[in-house]
Amino acid sequence: MPSFDIVSKLDLQEVENAVQQAKKEVLTRYDFKDTATVLEWDREALIKIESTDEFKVKATIEVVRERLARRQVPLKALDEGKIEPASGGRAKIEIKLKQGIETDRAREIVKLVKEAKLKVQAQIQGDQVRVTGKSRDDLQTAIRTIKAKDWPLPLQFTNMRD
Repeated sequence: MPSFDIVSKLDLQEVENAVQQAKKEVLTRYDFKDTATVLEWDREALIKIESTDEFKVKATIEVVRERLARRQVPLKALDEGKIEPASGGRAKIEIKLKQGIETDRAREIVKLVKEAKLKVQAQIQGDQVRVTGKSRDDLQTAIRTIKAKDWPLPLQFTNMRD
């Protein structure tokens, strides 16, 4: 029976490359001179930025966003916290990377597919959703239906099988 999976995953190697490029840019830019701006990535799901003030933190966030966008990392995957005061009068922020489809979102996707009254079934499997149906055309219509809605996280359609 034909099927496909709906997932939300990031290419962590591209994220790492983007963070490294952003680090280099921050180190060489004149407006960041003597700010001791720190940009860290824990190789899982967290980017930490710390600098002398809120303005520099915001500027660093923009550099990171630009680098991620150039490497086709969807910016919807960024969950930015609030800029908080750090020790020594500095400012910091933590940016989480969202991966996987949380249960509530998965239920929304399943509900959307059911409301479309297509001859397909959608089921939640961990942090992804599997859609199965008898015809490929129905599956492609389901993909178009899901893509038509603006989701707060990046979705990919994988494992298309006959």
